[in-house]
Amino acid sequence: MTDYSEEQRNEVEALQSIYPDSFTVLSEKPTTFTITVTSEAGENDETVQTTLKFTYREKYPDETPLYEIVSQENLEDNDVTDIIKLLEQQAEENLGMVMIFTLVSAVQEKLNEIVDQIKTRREEEKKQKEREAEEEEKQRFHGTPVTIENFLNWKAKFDAELLEIKRKKMKEDEQAGKNKLSGKQLFEMDHNLDTSDIQFLEEAGNSVEVDESLFQEMDDLELEDEEDDPDYNPVNLDSD
Repeated sequence: MTDYSEEQRNEVEALQSIYPDSFTVLSEKPTTFTITVTSEAGENDETVQTTLKFTYREKYPDETPLYEIVSQENLEDNDVTDIIKLLEQQAEENLGMVMIFTLVSAVQEKLNEIVDQIKTRREEEKKQKEREAEEEEKQRFHGTPVTIENFLNWKAKFDAELLEIKRKKMKEDEQAGKNKLSGKQLFEMDHNLDTSDIQFLEEAGNSVEVDESLFQEMDDLELEDEEDDPDYNPVNLDSD
């Protein structure tokens, strides 16, 4: 007859020795404990971690233990799901044998794979960004290939913008024409313009000063008398 209690005690003692810093007993009846599993450090020292909780059933190891993930760090939801499936598979394959070390080792390998996947994913993301940057650079230098469809779209947009500019210009010209007053309109609006010259003369006292010096040099001018001209012929004047 199998002594399940003895097998369980022996496994707990072994696990405490293997995982001295990450093994914690939560209860003895039923035997429940946790083991924290951490991946190896990745390229940038990143790690992923999970804490597994195990509970022995009465007839363990002929019955699978109860297990669950009670905490995790840097794991995606799909990673957690994959770990649960892995535990289920390993438990079924090792039924009848003490199996906690085997389950924990499988999870350890899975976490290391996840770290490698994180590295690969980051490298792919980096390459993708580089490809996008190169494509953007090509588009900037080569532009978009002209097709009938995109040319017609551009022309329709251009014509609409041009029409709008013409409408605004016509509206501005029309508004400017309304605001510009003719001479007649100016006189009609301001009657003082009619008498502005008269008022100017009245303010001057109706007197005009003449500068006589302007005429002083006129006496010095030699004006020839037509009768003193030897070529003067009044007949010829009449004939003209």
